[in-house]
Amino acid sequence: MTPRPVPHTLAFVESPVQLLNVLEWAHTQSPARGSGGAGLVPSQKRRTATPVTPAEPSLGLTLVVLSPTDPMSRGQLRRMAELARDEGHEVRWEEARGGASAPFRTIGGLAPLLRRAGRVVMGDPFSRYVQLLLTITRARDLVVVDDGTATMEFAGQLARGERLVRWHRKGGRPGPRDLLFAPVSAAARRRLAASGGRRVEVFSAMPVTDIPEGVTLTVNGFAWTRARFGPPRVLAGADLVGTSLVETGVVDGDRYLDAVRTLAGAHGAKRYFAHRRESAGKLHRLAAETGLEVVRPDLPLELIARRGPIGRTVLSFPSTVVHTLPPALAGTGVRVAVCDIDPGWLTSHASPRAGGFLSGVTDSAHGVDRLSSGGAYAVPYAPPAAPGASDR
Repeated sequence: MTPRPVPHTLAFVESPVQLLNVLEWAHTQSPARGSGGAGLVPSQKRRTATPVTPAEPSLGLTLVVLSPTDPMSRGQLRRMAELARDEGHEVRWEEARGGASAPFRTIGGLAPLLRRAGRVVMGDPFSRYVQLLLTITRARDLVVVDDGTATMEFAGQLARGERLVRWHRKGGRPGPRDLLFAPVSAAARRRLAASGGRRVEVFSAMPVTDIPEGVTLTVNGFAWTRARFGPPRVLAGADLVGTSLVETGVVDGDRYLDAVRTLAGAHGAKRYFAHRRESAGKLHRLAAETGLEVVRPDLPLELIARRGPIGRTVLSFPSTVVHTLPPALAGTGVRVAVCDIDPGWLTSHASPRAGGFLSGVTDSAHGVDRLSSGGAYAVPYAPPAAPGASDR
C-alpha cells in the first residue's frame, strides 16, 4: 500500500514557547511514528509515551516567525530558531510588526506559501495575525500547539461556539478594533472547526477538557526536550519562576512583590527566573527588595530547567510551567510547587473570570505541590499512558 504523501507544513509562531511546542509536535511526526498523526482518535485525549526519533527534514516544515517587538522575546526566538535549523527545519523570520506597512508586506509575501501548504500549524489562535492568515490558506490539516494556559480557554470557546477572546480580557466590552476585526475572527473560528473535510488537532500539555466534536487532542509529553537536554545538575534549595500577571493587569504589583518576598523567605529561594514580558522596573525593584538574583533566561524555562543547573524545588504562581515542568523534568527528582493567587491580590481591572481561571490552572496541575494557607499537599505526576489510550 502506497503511503499517503506528507503535506508541506507551514508553522506560524510569535513566541519562544510556541516555537518550542512546534518542535515538540514535529518530533512526534517522524517516520518512526507514522505519517501525519495517523491513528489519532478524534475528540479523545491520547497520551504518548513511546520514545521517538528526531524530526527529519522530509517532514517539509517551514517555520515562520512573526517577530514581536520586545527584545527579550526576540532574543529567545532567535535562539529557538537556531535549534529549529539544527533539527533540519527551514526558518523564515518576518519583521511582522516593523512599521505600519509591515503587516501588508508580511501577508503579501506569505500568501503564495499559504495557498500551497497542505498543513498549517499555529501557536496562537487568538492572534489577529494568525486569524487573518487562516482566511487565506486552503490547508485541510490545521494544528494548534500550546501558547500556554490560553490553550485551555481556546478549546473551551471553540467547543461552545463562542468568540475567541483571551481569558484575562473576557468580561470587558469589545473595543472598536475588536468590532472591526470581528468578521475575520469569526471566519477563523469557523475554519478551526473540524468540518468540511478539515482535520483539526490540538497538541497540548495543558489539561484541556472541552474538546470540540471531531477535533483530535494529542498530549505533549516533552519528548524532544528530554531527548535533547539534560538531565540537569540539581542544586540544593529553591528557584522561583516569575509571571507577567502584573504586566497584564491581573495582579497588583505591590501584592505580588510581597508574595514573592514571603515565598522566597519561606523556601530559601535564591534565584528568580523572570518571565520574558516582565518589566525592567518591576524586576529591578524585586531584586533590590527581596535579595533574589534575577535571571533573564535566553530560552524557554522548560529548556533552561532541563539543561540545568536547577534548584531541587521550583516555586511558581499559577502559570503554564506548573503543567509543563513536571513532564519536562520527569525522573530528575526536582519538585515543582505552585502558590495560589489570593483573591485580594487581583486588581480592580482584572477580568471577572481571572480568579476562577487561575484556580483552575492550579487545580488541574499534576506532579506539583500546592502551597496555600493550609500548607502544602502533593499531587503525583502521572506519566503519559500508552499510545491510543484515552483518559476520558
